[in-house]
This record gives sequence, structure tokens and C-alpha cells, in this order.
Amino acid sequence: MQPLLFSLGGPSLAVEGREGFSDYPFIDMTDLCLVPDVVIPQKFKVPDFDRYKGTTCPKNHLKMYCQKMGAYSRDEKLLMHFFQDSLVEAAVI
Repeated sequence: MQPLLFSLGGPSLAVEGREGFSDYPFIDMTDLCLVPDVVIPQKFKVPDFDRYKGTTCPKNHLKMYCQKMGAYSRDEKLLMHFFQDSLVEAAVI
């Protein structure tokens, strides 16, 4: 099996050598970013979260997430970028 090779910018990328991947050429890896141009503070550490599985109240999870990320509440891109880290299992999908 060949390794996956990625590059940022430049010509289009076709991931080959793995079954099914050669059908997905990407123009630029930044196209895959959920939140482009997010600026992560140098000493930022993601707080520990109770991860949301989709089986409890989503409003409570959002409240908890906002409380833990309170210091960054004015940085909408940062909040969106790290929200996916607070999800697991079916909630990620």
C-alpha cells in the first residue's frame, strides 16, 4: 500500500494508491477546512469537554461549550473550528 501524499496549494491533488480515493481530486486542501482563515492563539489549549453523543439535550451541550470557551466568545471562527472536537459518535455525523 502506498502512503497518502498531500500538498497545500499548487496543482490539483489526487490521492491515489488506496481503494476508492483516486475518485476524489482536491483543488486545494484548504477547500476541506470547515472554518477557513481561523487564527488559533499561540498558547491556546482546547478545554476538556463532556463530549456530546446526540443522546442528551443539545441546548445543554451548547451552553456548556460556550461556558468553557467563554474567554474566546468574541472569536466566532475559533468557536466554530473547535466545536467539532466537542462531538463524538453519531453527533459528529
